[in-house]
Amino acid sequence: MHEVLNAMLYVVRTGCSWRQLPHDLPPWETVYRYFWFFHRDRTWERIHDRLRVQVWRKVGKKPTPSAGIIDSQSVKTAEKGGIALMTRARKSGGASAI
Repeated sequence: MHEVLNAMLYVVRTGCSWRQLPHDLPPWETVYRYFWFFHRDRTWERIHDRLRVQVWRKVGKKPTPSAGIIDSQSVKTAEKGGIALMTRARKSGGASAI
């Protein structure tokens, strides 16, 4: 299992495709199967959450976020009428009478 995890980290670090895994690592089909299984059962999400809590505690923060951030572009999109109007404007050839 350690080698399977090493192979997953190799793919993430190098950006190579699954089929391009070096031959000294487990077969790409095995590595991909475990990666997909970990995705489906939310193993990656649980690992991320636990690591985040550890890092935040180490730097003296509370383990849960105390504020949220809204991207200003998202607000502007909502003011226009949402994604449906933006999509229609793009399809009609740019600026329209919205």
